[in-house]
Amino acid sequence: MAIDLEAIRRKLNNLQTQTGRQDNLWKPEPGKNQVRIVPYQHNKENPFIEMYFHYDLGKKNYLSPITYGEADPVEEFAQKLRATGKSDDFKLARKLTPKMRCYTPVIVRGQESEGVKFWGFGKQVYTELLGFIADPDYGDITDVKAGRDIVVEFTPAEGVGQYPKTAIRVKPNQTAATEDANVADKIVSGQKEIYEIFRKNSYEDLKVVLEEWLNPDGEDETQKAPATAEVAGVKSTSDVESAFDDLFNE
Repeated sequence: MAIDLEAIRRKLNNLQTQTGRQDNLWKPEPGKNQVRIVPYQHNKENPFIEMYFHYDLGKKNYLSPITYGEADPVEEFAQKLRATGKSDDFKLARKLTPKMRCYTPVIVRGQESEGVKFWGFGKQVYTELLGFIADPDYGDITDVKAGRDIVVEFTPAEGVGQYPKTAIRVKPNQTAATEDANVADKIVSGQKEIYEIFRKNSYEDLKVVLEEWLNPDGEDETQKAPATAEVAGVKSTSDVESAFDDLFNE
């Protein structure tokens, strides 16, 4: 049997993308870390990039098209589930609803030579950062000439059922982001565009992902996504493919 070259290319591309993503993202180490948020080269008016993800959909994470203003079939399906008014459907809808995570470009103190990385965080940290910027006593903490560093204290989860904790503290002193010309050049013109790190997904791509998640190959007929059939008005759970098509008016 001849080797599937296209499958090999896809696997190689996926591995390279994962490696590139890790190189361009920053996660705080346990304890205290210090970073400086810098202006986003590709949108200088706002360094915060709100992105929406589907987590653990077929053991993978997917960027939702609503991030860039396009329709998302998974979100559409979640809305249909909510409309049934049933508790189980509502729980499934919550899982399928994309979750927001914010990313912002930073330079990491002690690692400035590595250039700009993207720090990702949830709603709580995002709200705190916006609060500092809105406070006239702090103002634009991202200003490259007179902004402020941020101390990020990260505490890993301490046990089963526990969650990691992230606390931030904005430094009182105003300082330049860097005095190094090479680092300054990386801040101004050496940043990745966020969608070079997180690949955009088309409507059709996610539609296939959703269908496979609802009806994985080899699954017993009695286990096939009853919520899907109910929403589509199909009484039998054995006709999931037809139910899925009905949902999207095909």
